Amino acid sequence: MQGEDDALFEKGLPIRREVLGAEYVDGSLAKADDFMMAFQRITTSWAWGMAWGDPTLDRKTRSIINLAMLTALGKIPEVKLHVKGALNNGVSVDEIRATLSHAAAYCGIPAALDAFKATHEVLLAEGAIQPKK
Repeated sequence: MQGEDDALFEKGLPIRREVLGAEYVDGSLAKADDFMMAFQRITTSWAWGMAWGDPTLDRKTRSIINLAMLTALGKIPEVKLHVKGALNNGVSVDEIRATLSHAAAYCGIPAALDAFKATHEVLLAEGAIQPKK
């Protein structure tokens, strides 16, 4: 199992860097002590090596799915992180808005409101949208 996990880690690490940004990923790895490195290996191997490394869905589709699932779960810090990833993967602001609007219908207004606010903050910070004058 260790060899398989090592292979998935090596497969997932470049994908994770491309989607979330090398600075973020390398910073997370650098800050991880022995205890937290177990989680870094798990997330890189399973989420990025196994799930994101499966070629069946393209990265843009995966980003849209992630935004919807994270909205449903109310995981706002992860929504913020994955908005940046969605932009990196070619998801447009209109597609992000449509994804969150769709999530509102299925996940509820409170969950979508939190996601919209967090997303708005990231889109402004990334220069993807301009502040209202």
